[in-house]
Amino acid sequence: MVLALASVVALILLSIFVVIFFESRESISRYGLNFLITSAWNPVTDEYGAFTAIYGTLLTSFASLLIAVPLGVGTAIFITEDFVNKKIRNFISVMVELLAAIPSVVLGLWAIFILEPFLRPIFQLIHKFLGWIPFFSTSPIGPGIAPAIIILVVMILPIITSISKDSLNQVPQRLRQASYGIGATRWTTIFNVIIPAAISGITGGVLLALGRAMGETMAVTMIIGNSNSFSWSIFSPGYTISAMLANQFGEADGTQVSSLMYAALILMILSLLVNIFAQWAVKKLSLKY
Repeated sequence: MVLALASVVALILLSIFVVIFFESRESISRYGLNFLITSAWNPVTDEYGAFTAIYGTLLTSFASLLIAVPLGVGTAIFITEDFVNKKIRNFISVMVELLAAIPSVVLGLWAIFILEPFLRPIFQLIHKFLGWIPFFSTSPIGPGIAPAIIILVVMILPIITSISKDSLNQVPQRLRQASYGIGATRWTTIFNVIIPAAISGITGGVLLALGRAMGETMAVTMIIGNSNSFSWSIFSPGYTISAMLANQFGEADGTQVSSLMYAALILMILSLLVNIFAQWAVKKLSLKY
């Protein structure tokens, strides 16, 4: 019975992949790998390239991880290691879990009307002093890649925190007691004993959050600016594959549909690679105790 259910899931995923592949064959044969390295997107002349969207997808996903991982793992440590009263820790834990229940469209509206106007002076200050760096070379004037990164941090933070918390709670108490027994401090125990023992679960949570960030659509579409003009700067409007699909699929026809399917195929392959790496990393980092 379990094998049959698992096989159904595998067949559904395989069927999705096959449909997307066959629908994208026209663009694959016409544009080949040039589709990955060009930014043109012109339905009038049938010129298509997904480099801007691929760049935006990877940049927003990995940049959001750089911020969310320390915050998420740090929050998980704070919740599990008795730094404050248990009631306060339980309250913080519930708030983090409730954060995951907020619809992405609500977060998108919050990003447009509250987050972006609040962050704009900070981004302008960064541009003023670090504008000579390509990543900060554009003056922030509204929606862009940087606000999209921040909203992704908000969306993936509960995933990292919850899975890290569960992984830290599963570390046997005898490891903590043995560390304290030989005179280690609390922070030495946390960094040298508890985190290494829970690292496989934490890594799995981080990579799961990466997959979530790569596939997020609504909130990112609302705040990223939806521009197919390539720029290295995180303060300029950008695009992601998911945002491109959401914006254009309803009105697309002909080669444009095939090109959008090609972009969807790329996103699916990227997500598959992330999951394969997650499985390998979790097995590699698992400790026996």
